[in-house]
Amino acid sequence: MSDDARPDESDRRPPLVAVLDYGIGNLRSAQKALQKVGADAHLTADVGLIAEADGVVLPGVGAFGRCMEALAAAGLAAVAREAAMAAAGEGRPFLGVCVGMQMLFDGSDENPEVPGLGVVGGQIRLLPEGVKRPQMQWNVLDWTRPSPMADGQPDPAWVYFVHSYAAEVADPADVAATCDYGAPVTAVVERGALWATQFHPEKSAANGLRLLGAFVDRCRTAVPTAR
Repeated sequence: MSDDARPDESDRRPPLVAVLDYGIGNLRSAQKALQKVGADAHLTADVGLIAEADGVVLPGVGAFGRCMEALAAAGLAAVAREAAMAAAGEGRPFLGVCVGMQMLFDGSDENPEVPGLGVVGGQIRLLPEGVKRPQMQWNVLDWTRPSPMADGQPDPAWVYFVHSYAAEVADPADVAATCDYGAPVTAVVERGALWATQFHPEKSAANGLRLLGAFVDRCRTAVPTAR
């Protein structure tokens, strides 16, 4: 095989994925799930390592305000916003999970005094009247348009939710999937290489791993922006 025909070293190495470590919830479960599907995933607050990563993941559990405050205290709010904005413009991939998805929006009714990252237009609202809060159950994704996040998913695709608030999205084009919980509830947001899920892929068995695998594949094939 000639030198020109040899695969590039970057094609063989696992993609480096930075899981933002801001001290909230079980962030390590997201890291372990990403490692299981082939990522070199690091739980980190190291800005240099985050800048070198092929993809960035922002998990989150608990209260919106507490997560935003912890992200800022860790010095990662601006880092997360910049990475998410770049992904929305077809930069390196970014994945927000649960409250990590909610933080991408303008704000939340849960803590109205605390602004969100403002990457995706819209507000986080309490789940509709007449349903149990939180939604703590498996539910089915209803894909509203074609999405690489749906690749390989069965029909129906069951995933696991734990949340009392959900996104009211300003631009319907940003919504890739909903679930039915008293009304259509935003379950997946996608804009370019910016992906976000209200459910927990790391707790969603094979379907969650498929989605994380699709994200890792996108990190593997994306053109590096910071190397």
